[in-house]
Amino acid sequence: MRSPDLAPPEVKPKEAPKAFSRTLIASGSMEERRGALRRARTLATSLLVLMLVIFVATSIFMKQWPWLAYVRAFAEAGMIGACADWFAVVALFRHPLGIPIPHTAIVAKSKERIGVAIGRFMANNFLSPRVLAERIRDVDISGWAARWILRGDNAGKVAQRVTSSLNQALTALPREDLNAFLSGAVRGGIERVPASAFASKLLSLLWAHGEMQALAERLLDWASATLAKNREAIRAKVSKRTSRLIPKWIDGIVADRIIDGVTRILDEMRAPEHPWRIEMTTTVEQLIADLATKPELIEKGEALKARMLATPAVITQIDALWVSIENRLEAQETQDQMTRVIERLLTNIGARIQNDDQLRDSINRWLRVAVLRTVAPRRTEIAQFIRNVVENWDTETLTERIELTVGRDLQYIRINGTLVGGLVGLIIFAVTQLF
Repeated sequence: MRSPDLAPPEVKPKEAPKAFSRTLIASGSMEERRGALRRARTLATSLLVLMLVIFVATSIFMKQWPWLAYVRAFAEAGMIGACADWFAVVALFRHPLGIPIPHTAIVAKSKERIGVAIGRFMANNFLSPRVLAERIRDVDISGWAARWILRGDNAGKVAQRVTSSLNQALTALPREDLNAFLSGAVRGGIERVPASAFASKLLSLLWAHGEMQALAERLLDWASATLAKNREAIRAKVSKRTSRLIPKWIDGIVADRIIDGVTRILDEMRAPEHPWRIEMTTTVEQLIADLATKPELIEKGEALKARMLATPAVITQIDALWVSIENRLEAQETQDQMTRVIERLLTNIGARIQNDDQLRDSINRWLRVAVLRTVAPRRTEIAQFIRNVVENWDTETLTERIELTVGRDLQYIRINGTLVGGLVGLIIFAVTQLF
């Protein structure tokens, strides 16, 4: 995507053909064609002037040198041929000498027919299903794209362009509306996900991967460490709750027995065959099944989800999430990282396509089918589009385009007409003198 500073100026529909013409004239190729046409036209005109000079000179000195009559006949016929071909060439594009002679300025008067002919020619000879199928059957589109991506710094340039385009698109969008849309989309997505079923799947994954068991082990470790760390505090608590008549050393023995007993129970619970572990497994598996099937749990899950989504704190967090993401995307560091990721992705895809013949053939077949199904059924519309483009050109633009395309060859027709006409005139004059 172009940056705003490099965007082309806005052109009104009625001024589009003239603006297009000015663009073409400013291009280097059009200047080269114009120069070639000017040189060919000068050469043809100079040859006509040369014939005129030879004709005048031979007419003056023919009495002294009678053989100059042959040269004079050549020059005279050459002038006639040059003038006739000049008239024919000029009549294609404009009125000769500005005189509206019938059947002149043919291109200017046939703009509509030219547009129809070009459109029909493109549709019938380039866009028909048979022609398209034959032309693209052996074209390695994906291979060419893969080789281009892997050549030089093309992948990096494409990645930079994609990143820049995404950033410009994000900047161009109204921030408030975008945040509101994304936040609404997130809330809508959460609302459409069944809370109980989602909790069941999440709990099932955690249990299957051992995360719940690891959590239980950490809880046991924490409980054992807490008991050992707070032994004296527990003794003090036990001593406060017993009778004053009981000696303190007895309170200490009781507290130690309690702590040791709890610690031993915690150590025993680490064994997989412990009844508590078996009961926990049964309870968790039953909870996973109940969350997915029991209507009352499903209803409670939906009610809990609705209360959470209605909480202002949750709404604020969802809204702030997209603002944080957007600010993060606008950072230069993030854009550089995105560029590198896209570049690696493009490089990997290009290498995969280039090295995998089966994948490349599959992509090529898909692209061929896509082209045939997209272009061929619309060839009439494409032909109509071409016709409309040609018809919307102003007459000067159309005439100039055609003249710059074939005008140089037409000027050589004038040159050939001068020489061929002179030769034919010389032959006729020689034959008449002979007989």
